[in-house]
Amino acid sequence: MADKTIHVLLVDDHQVVRRGLRTFLEVQDDIEVVGEAADGAEGVARAEELKPDVVLMDVKMPGMDGIDALRKMRELANPAKVLIVTSFTEQRTVVPALRAGASGYVYKDVDPEALAGAIRSVHAGHVLLQPEVAGALLSQDEQSSGTGRGTNLTEREREVLGLIADGRSNREIARALVLSEKTVKTHVSNILMKLDLADRTQAALWAVRHGLTD
Repeated sequence: MADKTIHVLLVDDHQVVRRGLRTFLEVQDDIEVVGEAADGAEGVARAEELKPDVVLMDVKMPGMDGIDALRKMRELANPAKVLIVTSFTEQRTVVPALRAGASGYVYKDVDPEALAGAIRSVHAGHVLLQPEVAGALLSQDEQSSGTGRGTNLTEREREVLGLIADGRSNREIARALVLSEKTVKTHVSNILMKLDLADRTQAALWAVRHGLTD
């Protein structure tokens, strides 16, 4: 059904890469590529124009890179989920990208089916956080990580936060805690307000840093 389709914007400075991604993604029944961009600035403009659900964003591009483009999108309050595309040798870029508001990342050599799964996952509200990145987050910026603010959370909010960090969507959290989705959304809003965080991705990172995950 049309309302179930995930609209994706491809942002990569290599035309061959964009063509390959488009060719694969367009055979997915639930994914539609609605546009392409060759650099970060164009990606921001196209995201504002096309209002995609998910942006597949390369990191290293001429002019405005992927992380700066992501920051600009967040300044514009663009609601699109951003999935960063990086190489194993560019792992140092992943943490800044997540801090800037990315919902996760995939490596450039990702299996096509895994890529489609990652797009569906972030669209559903999950956070793609690999163990090695969690480790990096634990070792960086502990002083500014919000230590102490979590004492304002209720027990239920801590439960919700832990499930966010586990990659659960609001619907899955509602089922797990036997709550309505509306109630879960209220808890999420309260968590973000109390911890002074911008979105659920930052909330997941906060939870990892403070040991609220298994």
